[in-house]
Amino acid sequence: TTDMDFNVKKFASDAGIFFTRAIQFTGEKFGQVEKTELDAHFENLLSRADSTKNWTEKIFRQTEVLLQPNPSSRIEEFLYEKLDRTVPSRPNNEELLGHYMQDAAKDFGPGTPYGSTLIKVGDCERRLGSVQREFLQTSAISFLTPLRNFLEGDWRTISKERRLLENRRLDLDSCKARLKKAKLAESKAAAEHELRVAQTEFDRQAEVTRLLLEGISSTHVNHLRCLHEFVEAQTAYYKQCHLHMQDLQKELDRFPNAFAGNPGHSMASGGSSPMDPASAVETDTLKIEEVQAPATGTRKAKVLYDYDAADTSELSLLADELITVYTVPGMDSDWLVGERGNQKGKVPVTYLELLS
Repeated sequence: TTDMDFNVKKFASDAGIFFTRAIQFTGEKFGQVEKTELDAHFENLLSRADSTKNWTEKIFRQTEVLLQPNPSSRIEEFLYEKLDRTVPSRPNNEELLGHYMQDAAKDFGPGTPYGSTLIKVGDCERRLGSVQREFLQTSAISFLTPLRNFLEGDWRTISKERRLLENRRLDLDSCKARLKKAKLAESKAAAEHELRVAQTEFDRQAEVTRLLLEGISSTHVNHLRCLHEFVEAQTAYYKQCHLHMQDLQKELDRFPNAFAGNPGHSMASGGSSPMDPASAVETDTLKIEEVQAPATGTRKAKVLYDYDAADTSELSLLADELITVYTVPGMDSDWLVGERGNQKGKVPVTYLELLS
């Protein structure tokens, strides 16, 4: 019974404190009672902490989307993590594409031009997939995990202590209100004692909360270091991807007549022999009137110098004019297709400043 009595008393006491705080809070909302204001420095710390939490959450969520665009896979990874189990390894999109290309090559015949190219591109896609896997793992460890640790650890502690501080403040202001209403000497003395205790508890809690909020500066320093590591991981990832693609291009460039046997290739000149290796890559073989601007990939360019067209396939240029430019498959990298109104023709890249 003693334990039960104690529990009932504690429950009644807790209910009483809650009720007192509720009255104080309501009174403040209606402007009927005074409220202890925190100093400007403390308010700045609170504002900075809230801002840090909100932006960290947005950056964390968007980085998750960047690293794993598939929502179903993100949920699966989250569940495995909560169950403290390893996510089952499965091929990513690049690796899957590589597998399909190489399987297709076996079916079409690895000795054919298409089959042998599928093998090379498929191998490159698989290597890109491997590089991406490494990038995702590095980014998760060096960038995502520290952000998550802040949101699920430090921020929860700060939030808990802030709630406690708010309760201590409500208690303090309730005591101030009671002291104002006390008329008898005895009740005044009791109210003053309660106020001193409440003030001490509020000051102690304010100091604890202040120290935690000032720790946000260390959070920024830590997240700055993590951000540098994320950039390094991204740089390494894109560099490796670029190297793999360059290697693939060099390999494919060794077979310049790969398209020569394709009669439907719109870039080949009708007058040249289909077996002439130059017909696939020479810009002179382009039929400019048949070239169509791509749906995406066109850019504006400013003309740097006057240029006189050498033949009807080229476009004459005047310095400082603006034209639209784009490239087409099989075109020499020193040239672009330029358009000005209804006029169209090849233009040399060295005479242009690409704007967008």
